[in-house]
Amino acid sequence: MDLLTSLLSDSELRHRLFPITKSRIFMAHAAVTVLPGPVAEAMSALIQRCSEDFGDFSETLALIQRTRESAARLINASSDEIALLGPTSLGLSLVANGITWAPGDEVVCYLDDYPANVYPWMNLRDKGVQIRFIEPAQVGELTVEALQRVLTSKTKLVALASCSFLSGFRIDIAAIGKLLRERGILFCLDAIQTLGAFPTTVEYVDFLSADAHKWLLGPLAIGVVYVRKELFEVCRPTLLGAWNLKAPNFVTQNQIEFVEGAQRYEPGVLNLAGVAGMKAAIDFLLEIGIDKIAQRILSIRSHLISGLAEIEFKPLGENNTPVHQSGIITVAHPTRDIVSEHKRLLENKIVCSPRQDRQGNQYLRFSPHFYNSEDEIDRVLEVLR
Repeated sequence: MDLLTSLLSDSELRHRLFPITKSRIFMAHAAVTVLPGPVAEAMSALIQRCSEDFGDFSETLALIQRTRESAARLINASSDEIALLGPTSLGLSLVANGITWAPGDEVVCYLDDYPANVYPWMNLRDKGVQIRFIEPAQVGELTVEALQRVLTSKTKLVALASCSFLSGFRIDIAAIGKLLRERGILFCLDAIQTLGAFPTTVEYVDFLSADAHKWLLGPLAIGVVYVRKELFEVCRPTLLGAWNLKAPNFVTQNQIEFVEGAQRYEPGVLNLAGVAGMKAAIDFLLEIGIDKIAQRILSIRSHLISGLAEIEFKPLGENNTPVHQSGIITVAHPTRDIVSEHKRLLENKIVCSPRQDRQGNQYLRFSPHFYNSEDEIDRVLEVLR
């Protein structure tokens, strides 16, 4: 019996691996996750060692390297293309600020994306860069066709999220990436809403950033930043320190020379407790299998949406095909007050997220992960009924 099957059939094991399940129904992984038991244990163990012993720094270096390797396996990259930085906005800003821009260059992004993946690009207007926004048919529906309508000969970079934080529409990363690679356009991916939940790999991606605190089931302020090694000189580090520049024996050199690999984007000491927690989270997810996790999430999604439809909750992006579906289920209701519904769910120990669109429409956003059970879905529907 594999780990996923064991977890879903053994309540004691589920409670141990996910302690939150003993007291809450947690369906807000698209916001800030609760930590699985193994992640909290890995962080606690490192902190305890730091309080009891003065560790050999070689152990720290080994942990950092093993974490790069785990992250590289997750996204199908090389470990020397991985920087261990969070939050997501830091990685995106490193890309936006590290590229040399010329007046008239164009960046394509989506105005109704999460602000962390809009403002770094809008800020380039001061350098003469023109920002062009995709205008999809529905909220978050960023298709190849919608993208093609805004590309021009001056497009230098496209910055998209792997999944809409509001509607849950999951983009076709490979199809978009292939199109952009053929046209010589850089592709930057905010992957925080799929990394850990759905296959999210970088064969056709140039830059990627994702903090660990959502579907990766990791701590805050640590994440995965990927830069394709062929682009190290295109995206120059903008945060400088003793860790990412060559300074033998801590002696400053007369010339700036970056260290090898993506460590060049890490200016100083890392969030080591976060590194330990993220490594434990990634290894846990890889042991279960991302494909299995994705299938499980879609199964949970189907169960929840069917039940919500019976009580007239209407999902955003309800016509999405499975290839574009995600763990995010955002719903509205024609007559009920969403704020009151959210409060009632919390009173019944059910955690989801209230959300609002640009027009002020109110929604409930559910984001269950693979370990949520059918019984929990039924309880959510019972409360809403």
